[in-house]
Amino acid sequence: MNIKENFDKILKILPDTVKLVAVSKTKPNELIMQAYNMGYRIFGENKPQELKRKYDELPKDINWHMIGHLQTNKVKYIAPFVELIHAVDSIKLLKTINKEAIKNNRVINYLFQIHVAKEQSKFGLSCSIIEDIISSEEFSTLKNVNLVGLMAMATNTTNEELIANEFKEVKNCLNKLKSTFFADKEDFKELSIGMSQDYQIAVKQDSTMVRIGSLLFGSRDIV
Repeated sequence: MNIKENFDKILKILPDTVKLVAVSKTKPNELIMQAYNMGYRIFGENKPQELKRKYDELPKDINWHMIGHLQTNKVKYIAPFVELIHAVDSIKLLKTINKEAIKNNRVINYLFQIHVAKEQSKFGLSCSIIEDIISSEEFSTLKNVNLVGLMAMATNTTNEELIANEFKEVKNCLNKLKSTFFADKEDFKELSIGMSQDYQIAVKQDSTMVRIGSLLFGSRDIV
């Protein structure tokens, strides 16, 4: 497997406006270092303990993104260093991230995860619940977390029209939240949509961040 070729191929397709989050979950440090030595710095993990271990073992200028479902009792592992948390799906989790951010004397950037897929097994909130959270007094007290956009996973299907419509729903929600709450907040703009199987559809729907693993590092290792 030629990692460089894989990265070059994807980066060639992606517009400059779209960040590539290289999903390195289950992959060994050696593969991550191959990408790092080519100059790549943004990596995504979905298990907090694995993310912490890799942070400890690998160069400190890597931008680590937490892309998987995050339990409140695991936030402490990643709070000192995580660059962006993609999947905040409750006010409870957000309050825990804020508390751990205070302990580490930093502000942690995050995305709300919106649920648009047909599978109920996928996590996320509706756009109206996100609006309710943002409007709440509780939300306004959280000073050590910074909302920069939305993340979503589309239905796992070959129906490209369905996927495109789901991504459109996320984009519409982002635009609505922007105009209602964050018109003057320049960094509220991230749309983390698109993975290996549907990133090209996501790019057409104005994705700013795609999370790609298997197309870069080969098929997923089972752990």
